[in-house]
Amino acid sequence: MGDLVIGARSGAGEPEGSGGRAARSTEAAVPSASAEDPAAQSADEQGNGTGDASDDTREDKGSAEGSEEASAEKGPKQRSFWKELPILVGIALVLALVIKTFFVQAFSIPSESMQNTLQVGDRVLVDKLTPWFGAEPERGEVVVFHDPGGWLADEPTKQSSNSFVRGVQDVLSFVGLMPSDNEKDLIKRVIAVGGDTVECHGDGPVKVNGVALDEPYIYPGNTPCQVKDFGPVKVPENSIWVMGDHRGNSLDSRFHMDQPGGGAVPVDEVIGRAFVVAWPVDRWATLPVPETFDQKGLAAAAPLVPPVAGAVGAVGVLPLVRRLRDRGDRRKQS
Repeated sequence: MGDLVIGARSGAGEPEGSGGRAARSTEAAVPSASAEDPAAQSADEQGNGTGDASDDTREDKGSAEGSEEASAEKGPKQRSFWKELPILVGIALVLALVIKTFFVQAFSIPSESMQNTLQVGDRVLVDKLTPWFGAEPERGEVVVFHDPGGWLADEPTKQSSNSFVRGVQDVLSFVGLMPSDNEKDLIKRVIAVGGDTVECHGDGPVKVNGVALDEPYIYPGNTPCQVKDFGPVKVPENSIWVMGDHRGNSLDSRFHMDQPGGGAVPVDEVIGRAFVVAWPVDRWATLPVPETFDQKGLAAAAPLVPPVAGAVGAVGVLPLVRRLRDRGDRRKQS
């Protein structure tokens, strides 16, 4: 039985006594197995060491990811308010300058020439946008305009005696946050526009193109002409005729007829239309065009050439229309 087992294991015949050798070789195999144990143990120890290192790495990654998530939850670090304040102030000043230049500008009323519509110290907002699109002043509007030349020659400018206050005022007026005291601008009501004929005699009324104006906005106790008769005056093209609502205290177009333009103000000198009283709060009011300037016949004094020319043109075109109609009828019949 043992030989068969041995032969089966080795695949070749062995001499007698080989069973003992086999036994010895079996016993010798035991130490070899034990010799392999330290190697196996060392390998296990190395494996355990590697496993510990990988665990540490995973822990480090986990802590790093946790810190990133925590920082992400906190969000970006915010700037200090005092660092952002100059930027915000700069943006506000730029916007104010743009608005003043192209859209709206504030003006202060320095005199009594527009009472009772406007009082001294009122702040009005002036529309500067529509003139950029070619719109021109219309009858009845209250407009602000530059001195066309000599109207305010003797009018002193009002400025503070304090240099610091004067500097602050200049900066604020430059960006449109405060009315300027050193600019020579005027505010009046448009009575007539280019091509109109305007006049006033005695106790009035003022007539534009022969149509009498009912002026409820005139200062109580004043007459439409007050002490200065004028006209008839034909207003030059691209110009306006202006008068103050306080006729007895307004050096308007009536008093500058001896100057270039005959008292009329060039449209190019107009800054814009005053459309609202913004300050003081208890004086807040809009400045609409009075109904008297909506009269149908106010501009009816224009020459009748256009309607006549239109009628003549219609008569000339009528035969041509008939011919075309006859041709169409013939084609339908054929």
